[in-house]
Amino acid sequence: MTIADKQLQYREIITKAVCGKGRKFTTVTHTVTPPHKPTSILGAWIINHQYEAVRSGDGIEVIGTYDIDIWYSYSDNSQTDVAKESVQFVENVPLSYVDPKHRASTEEVAAEVLQEPNCIEANISSNGSSVVVRVEREFAVEMVAETKVCVAVVPGGCSDIDDKDMAFTLGEEDGDFEDLDSDLLDDEL
Repeated sequence: MTIADKQLQYREIITKAVCGKGRKFTTVTHTVTPPHKPTSILGAWIINHQYEAVRSGDGIEVIGTYDIDIWYSYSDNSQTDVAKESVQFVENVPLSYVDPKHRASTEEVAAEVLQEPNCIEANISSNGSSVVVRVEREFAVEMVAETKVCVAVVPGGCSDIDDKDMAFTLGEEDGDFEDLDSDLLDDEL
């Protein structure tokens, strides 16, 4: 028995679903000026990363902060110190997909860190008084909202369906493989 034989009906229902997604990788440069003129860089770390996500225009903004800690030597490598600087950032992550039927008043957004802010390079600047730090970070965002979806409804409910008698077809009978090009089949499977 095919679905058409059961006189299938369709309904639109409203459900909560992921209605938008996006992802963004960024490399940024920060300049940190320590209290002493650095001779060499001994280490650079990003710590205390915090963030939140908010909807903004055509995307989602990730708003956050982190601290840059730079361990450096000064006075011709005779002393060391740690320079600390807090950085605020706003990362606009565009949504690569947005469901046009979602209800804007029900939007909830979230961000997930795919790559924690990480120092990939730290060098003494050309003037010799500050440290230039390159940081990379990556976020994935999603928007959840109510949206309409179309579902098939079988009169009589699920108890009226017998799995052994139900055949799902898309116009033509399943198993109609005569038109397949056998040269396209992969023999190494």
